Amino acid sequence: MTETTKTHVILLACGSFNPITKGHIQMFERARDYLHKTGRFIVIGGIVSPVHDSYGKTGLVSSRHRLTMCQLAVQSSDWIRVDPWECYQDTWQTTCSVLEHHRDLMKRVTGCILSNVNTPSITPVIGQPQNESPQNIYQNNNNVSNKPTAAKILGKVGESLSRICCVRPPMERFTFVDENANLGTVMRYEEIELRILLLCGSDLLESFCIPGLWNEADMEVIVGEFGIVVVPRDGADPDRIMNHSSILRKYKNNILVVKDDSNHPMSVVSSTKSRLALQHGDGHVVDYLCQPVIDYILKSQLYINASG
Repeated sequence: MTETTKTHVILLACGSFNPITKGHIQMFERARDYLHKTGRFIVIGGIVSPVHDSYGKTGLVSSRHRLTMCQLAVQSSDWIRVDPWECYQDTWQTTCSVLEHHRDLMKRVTGCILSNVNTPSITPVIGQPQNESPQNIYQNNNNVSNKPTAAKILGKVGESLSRICCVRPPMERFTFVDENANLGTVMRYEEIELRILLLCGSDLLESFCIPGLWNEADMEVIVGEFGIVVVPRDGADPDRIMNHSSILRKYKNNILVVKDDSNHPMSVVSSTKSRLALQHGDGHVVDYLCQPVIDYILKSQLYINASG
């Protein structure tokens, strides 16, 4: 498959990140590596979306701290970003609403087609007049042929992604024009299909099977319209989990399970273990958290007592 025919993916992880661990970062890396190995996907970005303070989880520290720790954890990554939108809302947001927010934002900023996980979309970009005159922001004035490629366009998508994750104002849709292209060929963003997939561990997938915990309509949207990438944790079997939910069985083809080393050392790392290690002065905390996050926690005196 060529770059333009592969599915272009942005991975979105929602959660408390209380605190964010090495396991969370490895979850992104493992998912990206696996999706690339399938030959069907190109992962062009990752988004960490910490939950709102009103989520009400015991020991949840302020989003101000959690956002800072997330930013410290991804500061060396060239593709994972932290998005504060969820934290900045007036109240707690469902996972479904967070996915829908980012889908709508991506449409406005990039002009890409976003569709269901397995069904190519032919729907025009929302809110964009079809007779709108394109804005030429890529033009080649050299004599050497240098046609627009998917790589060039993805570079621009990457630039837009960095703006999106900082909650920037909407930008105009881009059109790329190469003056030397044969017969005036124009490659537009709309020719590259972009999908947002929910990234999660098998523990979140298992929570879908708990009666009454999730709104069924939301589950239909999350799994049926967006799709999920699941990274197994603690030896859990995602295939067994899916058999316990009619909705998960219905959309089984939309659930991508990362098939890598099931004994990956990061699969047992958790925020809970990290907090306990901090409370007990356990030196193993360095195995769970990156050093900038540990330094911030100690400086801010977070999680040091049992109350969080």
